[in-house]
Amino acid sequence: MVYPKAFVEFLMYFHGNRDYFECHEVLEEYWKEADPKNRTSHWVGLIQVAVGFYHYRRGNLAGAVRTFNKAINNIELNQKELEKLGIASIDLKEKLLEITYEINHGHHYQSIILPLTDDTLIDQVQDLCKENGYTWCAPSDLSNTGLVHRHSLRDRSEVIAERENALRKKRDRPSG
Repeated sequence: MVYPKAFVEFLMYFHGNRDYFECHEVLEEYWKEADPKNRTSHWVGLIQVAVGFYHYRRGNLAGAVRTFNKAINNIELNQKELEKLGIASIDLKEKLLEITYEINHGHHYQSIILPLTDDTLIDQVQDLCKENGYTWCAPSDLSNTGLVHRHSLRDRSEVIAERENALRKKRDRPSG
């Protein structure tokens, strides 16, 4: 099967350098192009998995549990689509249930391996990891604050400017 490039990149970031923020970015961009109105899409569920791990690693345990619960619900809705993508959906759901249990019982973050079923996909992601200098399935580098706290360190000036422009346009629009 030919997998979407964004999905393969998502898996590379998830298993390579554990950049969950970039996992979210890559797949969100793809989802917004493919089916942005479908908020229950399997792409959204995978984004939620990455966001949950981002929160978990940063110590935002309430955010992690909330996001993992959303992902679990999404996985239940999209088992067939995930299976087509080479993901063992039932195993993924079980892993997330186990992780939420562990979080609720004081366990600290640990990297996981997503349950992939297609050896060709695994080979493809491993090759992409190697090309980018990442070690397949290495644990997350918790001392890398740039990775762990990525969202708070990025340049948001463009997003802020866009929001201010939208507010200005709304405010300046004639009412009527």
